[in-house]
Amino acid sequence: MLEALQAKDELNPVIKTRVEKACGLLDENIHLYPNDFKRDTEIKEIWDRFDEVDGDALESCGERFAIAGRVVSYRSFGKVTFFHVQDRSARIQVYAARDELGEEAYKRFKKTDIGDIVGIVGGLFRTKTGELTVKTCEFKLVTKSMRPLPEKYHGLKDVETRYRQRYVDLIVTPRTKEIFKIRTGVVRELRNFLDEKGFMEVETPMMQAIPGGATAKPFETHHNALDMKLYMRIAPELYLKRLLVGGFERVYEINRNFRNEGISTQHNPEFTMLEFYWAYANFEDLMDLTEEMFSRIAVKVTGSSVVEYQGDKIDLSVGAWTRMPFHESLEKIGGVSPEVYTDYEQCKALVKEKGEKVVEGEKLGKLQAKLFDLLVEPKLVQPHFIYHYPTDISPLSRRNEENPDITDRFELFMTGREMANAFSELNDPADQRARFEDQVAEKEAGDEEAHFMDEDYVRALEYGMPPAAGQGVGIDRLVMLLTDSASIREVILFPLLRPEVG
Repeated sequence: MLEALQAKDELNPVIKTRVEKACGLLDENIHLYPNDFKRDTEIKEIWDRFDEVDGDALESCGERFAIAGRVVSYRSFGKVTFFHVQDRSARIQVYAARDELGEEAYKRFKKTDIGDIVGIVGGLFRTKTGELTVKTCEFKLVTKSMRPLPEKYHGLKDVETRYRQRYVDLIVTPRTKEIFKIRTGVVRELRNFLDEKGFMEVETPMMQAIPGGATAKPFETHHNALDMKLYMRIAPELYLKRLLVGGFERVYEINRNFRNEGISTQHNPEFTMLEFYWAYANFEDLMDLTEEMFSRIAVKVTGSSVVEYQGDKIDLSVGAWTRMPFHESLEKIGGVSPEVYTDYEQCKALVKEKGEKVVEGEKLGKLQAKLFDLLVEPKLVQPHFIYHYPTDISPLSRRNEENPDITDRFELFMTGREMANAFSELNDPADQRARFEDQVAEKEAGDEEAHFMDEDYVRALEYGMPPAAGQGVGIDRLVMLLTDSASIREVILFPLLRPEVG
């Protein structure tokens, strides 16, 4: 091991000392990685039972506990040592003394390092300062740590190191562990909410011959046995709607999606979405359901429907949400007059003036969407449903009955970013084929994010899909909101990073 570390230029005096300690233990026939210690109690159970019990009662209790965890602090005073052990539930102080363990056992114990995983058997007492403490009667090394943990008061300060070495970040940063506990709670409550509403959870392909369900550039892969190109899914939408055709009227999937796009504080190429589809409902029904769902989840995981995000209090209470048409938002929030956003040349000129590129042949709706992204979206701090998007940029949405140039679609925005996308589903196969053909033309003109033609999906619609509404919710962004995290990398356990140099 020393040679391997030296070859990688990672050998330093601290690691060298640890490895030498480990070699000394091996010389004494001490297994560095045994698997025979039997834990019978988690640390939180001790706190729950004895936090309020006084010292005299603890001394007379006589009960022993077998705990296991990582050593996260260590203070030796010669014949006695105080240290803290941390498991998944909590941490607690432990006391070890030569007189209790015996000369030889205590000598072996003294080779313990911060970061080692140990097993402790002992009773409870309170120190002179009143701290609840485990008195060690038996000690066992469970896993030897060869690398030192970051210094207690500084932790992992380099952000990229925190993301790259998430295993260390979780050990030394309590907030990180709390974020991912909340994330698990969010996913659980989403499931509970939809299950109670009669939705059925399903799974659909992650590798697809034709990527669909969104306008995005996909990742490509290859299946050797079939000698065929495949794509990592950008959305499960078209498969979920095939299930509506088959008679499953309420379905959902918590799914991993992959989009070959840039990385930012809001974007990771691999991300988690909730998508659900509801037969005999429309986009307005989804607005009501979304308010109820977000409000309930916020209360469940944070205790309140009003959450703080980056200094703003975001009110997720049912009824506190704003609903506004897309074009009205351009005018009232973006400050763009109808004379400009309805005129192709003026709209294109304004897009360019704001520093955004214009691709030859882009339709008016695409230009309006760029203006929205620049002038409206950053201002949507409180929850806003922006609805009736242009048909040009909504290839899977149902046209509005009164105005075919817009669709019965909404996007949910808050904290200056999109949180969800939803619409009344297009179930007319002829209209869907025409929309796909328009998308194919845009792809041939150079738009890498345009939708593919999916003949099988059109065939499914030809069998008849009931009127329905569907929605996708970005789980990563929802967790960002509920944990007051400014970057998406804070809420993904292992975000995509550039390769390590050296």
